[in-house]
Amino acid sequence: MTNITRWNPVNEFEDLINRYNRYFGLARGNGEREGKDLFSRSDWAPAVDIRETPEAFYIEAELPGMSKDDVKVTVQDGVLSIRGERKQEEETSDSKHHRVERIYGSFLRRFTLPENVDENNIQANFKDGILSLTLTKAEPAEPKAIEVDVQ
Repeated sequence: MTNITRWNPVNEFEDLINRYNRYFGLARGNGEREGKDLFSRSDWAPAVDIRETPEAFYIEAELPGMSKDDVKVTVQDGVLSIRGERKQEEETSDSKHHRVERIYGSFLRRFTLPENVDENNIQANFKDGILSLTLTKAEPAEPKAIEVDVQ
């Protein structure tokens, strides 16, 4: 049986441009580094799993080679943001890179939270390169009946 893979030349071009930008340290559009980027987007995006139970939502993000100090999690206006940067080791005079396939640089993932998430009760844990977030569900707000006087 033969596997057929669809070739997409645009993906290869974007990969080439991203490698060029990383090599020359050009900006990613968030202003953290000097210079201009040909495309304004994050260097990479970590893979994320989201699951739900009756009590909570669980988000797990793969962040290999990173520490908890490299990642920032924020919640604002119903949007959960996971932001960070994976830094590449500098090449030294006694060694040189022959191949670099792992992606380095900044990332930003945003998720719109459902209305039933308690934004004040989000727990984060970082272990073995996995960021685990627990978003506890809130009790749904009961509709409040307002009596209307007819005159």
